Amino acid sequence: MLQQALVAGGVVVALTLAASPIVRAQNAAPAAPAANAAAAMQGSPSQLVLANSTRIVATLEKRRDEFKTNPAALNKFIATEFDRMFDREYAARLVLGRHGRGAAEADVKVFADALSDSLMSRYGSALLSFDTGLKVRVKSETPLRGGAIVKVSSEFIRAGGQATPVDYLMRKTGAQWQVFDVMVEGVSFVQTFRTQFDAPLSNKSIKQVAADLRAGKLQAQAQ
Repeated sequence: MLQQALVAGGVVVALTLAASPIVRAQNAAPAAPAANAAAAMQGSPSQLVLANSTRIVATLEKRRDEFKTNPAALNKFIATEFDRMFDREYAARLVLGRHGRGAAEADVKVFADALSDSLMSRYGSALLSFDTGLKVRVKSETPLRGGAIVKVSSEFIRAGGQATPVDYLMRKTGAQWQVFDVMVEGVSFVQTFRTQFDAPLSNKSIKQVAADLRAGKLQAQAQ
């Protein structure tokens, strides 16, 4: 479930990764995907989550057959959505933790790109088999650290009625709110990867670990 939340970014983050749900906001009429995207740019974090999820699902439904036969098109779509929703470099610094203190921006970017691409290559195809009966309900939007960070709490509701809590931590980059951490049932993607990469980063440089990710010697495991 964590990987589902990440690719959709919640894709993510989305990354959020079977995949982004159909979103139904209470007391709000659904807008067209293009209008949703425009409104989200200036809207609240919860509006951004709703709008992007709606657009992603609509696109996946419309282009599912194309994506099944054209992996390059799927990869491009995922990368675009991930970049739109996810603050990959800030998230990478959090994943690096103590290993990223004083690290050059270029090294952090190399690691961020390698980590993101590793996730996309492992979990991106899950978007093609997402459950169209899956829904999301945004429960609350909570400002943290004086409003510098916002937590959007939501639930993934399956067709049978089972609900899985999914929370997004977001911060503003320029004029737009972006996700930098996703928590599924209380499990943080940042903490998961910080723990996973602590040992490799204790023995190798950031660039070397990024190279291992690129080469497939290491794999990001969103469990």
